[in-house]
Amino acid sequence: MRWKSDTYSGWGRALKADGDLARPERISALKGLPPTPAFGARRSYGDACLNSDGRAIDMTRLDRILSFDPETGLVEAEAGISIGELVRLFAPAGWIPTVMPGTGFATVGGAIAMDVHGKNHHRDGAFGDHITAIRLIHQGKAKTITPDRNKSLFNATRGGLGQTGLIVSATIQMAPISGQAMKVRESRAGDLEEHLALLDASDAHYTVGWIDATARGSELGRGIVEEAEHSLDTPPKLGRAKSVPVDAPRFALSKPVVKAFNTRYFKRIPEEGRTRTRTLQDFFFPLDRVLDWNRLYGKRGFHQFQCVLPMDQTDTLHSMIEAIAGSGLASPLAVLKRLGPEGAGFLSFPTEGYTLAVDFPNRDKAQGLIRDLGEQTAAADGRIYLAKDSLADGATIRAMYPELGKWQAEAAKADPDRQLETDLIRRLNLRSA
Repeated sequence: MRWKSDTYSGWGRALKADGDLARPERISALKGLPPTPAFGARRSYGDACLNSDGRAIDMTRLDRILSFDPETGLVEAEAGISIGELVRLFAPAGWIPTVMPGTGFATVGGAIAMDVHGKNHHRDGAFGDHITAIRLIHQGKAKTITPDRNKSLFNATRGGLGQTGLIVSATIQMAPISGQAMKVRESRAGDLEEHLALLDASDAHYTVGWIDATARGSELGRGIVEEAEHSLDTPPKLGRAKSVPVDAPRFALSKPVVKAFNTRYFKRIPEEGRTRTRTLQDFFFPLDRVLDWNRLYGKRGFHQFQCVLPMDQTDTLHSMIEAIAGSGLASPLAVLKRLGPEGAGFLSFPTEGYTLAVDFPNRDKAQGLIRDLGEQTAAADGRIYLAKDSLADGATIRAMYPELGKWQAEAAKADPDRQLETDLIRRLNLRSA
């Protein structure tokens, strides 16, 4: 396998690494390789996909479909295939991945390693709940694990940050769909109380809230709630994706610009709401219509803060949004969702409650705010999402994941010399007892 020295980053571009990268085209190229960290499309925001001064494997060329059962919807695919490609290939046949994150560029291997969730977690759980088998290179040998035969190792692998072995393929239980369109109901929420009430009352299969993180006073927490179901309607034509060709200047996301954009975006929805038909891609992966949108944050990049708070911690949620709005640092990208019960992955992020995700330009003031939000999350018995984190400290994170010890035990058995550690693992000291 050929190695090439390069500088690379996660999607947030605030943290970077220098190291040797390889892009194998066949699984056979991985046999006999010493344990080496791997990544997919690098859509995690921080340093989960970085291995400074070491080697890493880019899995994106391992993107083949290995088998498909049109009767059951079971698909076996290599780890480097993207979620969006699975939609493109199988939606015409009436199947899509049961759980999808907010970008179609995420790979199957990355979706397992982060145990991603989507707009339907309250109904269908996380990505790992719909994986029936994972093929790993485990302790130098190929091994297929399932939630029944290898329960502990399986639960350490889903959401396990790639520390139990190299994920080379997986068998995914796809979900049947009635059509290739989405019927979407969009409703205004005038403040946080109304926003949460709409999320709580929704019985739609997919529900998500956009929150105006610049609104203050009586409008604090206002936003738009989308509720969606699959539809037999003819989907509208999907236009070509646009791109951001250069790094934007700092003023592009200045406080007045963001506030004006958010106000206009909020008011585009009539007070009585509206219902419209959208494509699968437009509903599930709206930001994918703007390629390289992370360049809008300029050369310094950005950080995302995402937490989940228990249902009874709405006062903490209010306090967080108040601090964000008062800082003047928020971008237009802020999301509020309700998550369902906790899954089986030892380090899986979702647990029942409200999850808030907000992007911030990489500035000193933003870093301080994000650390304060992390402290509030910890005090409220919440969690920070490791797929998005780039600033938390190890003690805070370790206290948020009560099954960390079980994960550490499986990771130690799979990788006793800790060769699979990444920058995130080292920063948070996750592998140490």
